[in-house]
Amino acid sequence: MSEPGIIKILKESAESVYKEKGSEFIIKAFPVRNEEEIQGFLKDIKKKYYDASHYCYAFRLKDNIFRYSDAGEPAGTAGIRILNAIDHFEITDILIVVVRYFGGVKLGVGSLGKAYYLSAEQLLKNCSFQEEKPFIKITINADFNFISIVHLTLSNHSAIIENTEYGDKATFECLVPENHLDRFLTELSDSGNGQITVLPPGNKIFHPF
Repeated sequence: MSEPGIIKILKESAESVYKEKGSEFIIKAFPVRNEEEIQGFLKDIKKKYYDASHYCYAFRLKDNIFRYSDAGEPAGTAGIRILNAIDHFEITDILIVVVRYFGGVKLGVGSLGKAYYLSAEQLLKNCSFQEEKPFIKITINADFNFISIVHLTLSNHSAIIENTEYGDKATFECLVPENHLDRFLTELSDSGNGQITVLPPGNKIFHPF
């Protein structure tokens, strides 16, 4: 990743099937933003595949939040191997669930761990990804004579205008790249002659760029 703070995420949910010595592994990947979403997906999968032998999973969220589960498989053979595949592709905000239907032949610890890793890797190889970076949400109020300065400053810093309203003044709701924010605010203040005001910065969000 070329710039600090950039994350790589799934563009959309994906699914594939992997088979090994009679066992069938159904692999599902979901873009997720929080643990509440994750619990919802896990609940739905267990309901849909109620007769499966195991429901192993791993997820990684921003800020190094991660978890995995072997779901009854021998320790170290399933969840951590799925997480290894996620980390190999440097993805975040992702949940991968591997649903296993046992085929009657025991794979052994080594082969089982390899099957879980390869099943997740196989799916991720065929997924589409996009990069996002952190932006800070800000609101700008400007006298009409200074609108062009606002637009120029936004453009110079690759900011995104989400909404514009016109009343006594022009109001811009914008997303400014986090690593540009200080310079952006300084330029706006220096060129605004007191006719451009910025409300206190809002939350950090991640957005495609």
